[in-house]
Amino acid sequence: MTARVRLTAKERGDEVLRAAVRAFAASGYEGTKTDEIARLAGVSQPYVIRLFGTKQQLFLAALQSVCDRIEQIFRDAAAENPELSALGRNYERLLAEPEVLLVLLHGFSASGEPAIGDCVRARFGGIYGLVRELTGASPQQAREFLSTGMLITVMSAMQVLGPNAIPLSWAEEITNTLGQDETP
Repeated sequence: MTARVRLTAKERGDEVLRAAVRAFAASGYEGTKTDEIARLAGVSQPYVIRLFGTKQQLFLAALQSVCDRIEQIFRDAAAENPELSALGRNYERLLAEPEVLLVLLHGFSASGEPAIGDCVRARFGGIYGLVRELTGASPQQAREFLSTGMLITVMSAMQVLGPNAIPLSWAEEITNTLGQDETP
């Protein structure tokens, strides 16, 4: 019999947050219940509420987490090569982490909730600013870069781009054009 390792409060909170990202990616903000997140994390639903307060606060924490991940992907790329093409290649790594992109999309769709809308607008604006800061891109270049990134995000959500993509001719045609310019 192996001894159970006791997690710190921070480790347990991180575990709950990872479970929240998975659950919100699968069911969105409205469709996810905190008891489902608790089950995925192996904790009680009251514990989830004690850690994060409300489902909305937990969703906001998940949204912040995925935006932090996207920003880190860009920073890592820029550390090696501060060009849009390098940021784009790194962004494509997120295809292996579809829950990150799905939570971002769910954040956009839940923007009617004032707190969520404020958060997602601020974070997307921050990503735009970060792209410009890291690469020196003009506003137009940054817009084109983010437009392509959103196309990749949406195609990933439709499961026509990524490691388990459903092969469709139109999606393959679009995919073959990616990387032919300085966008993701």
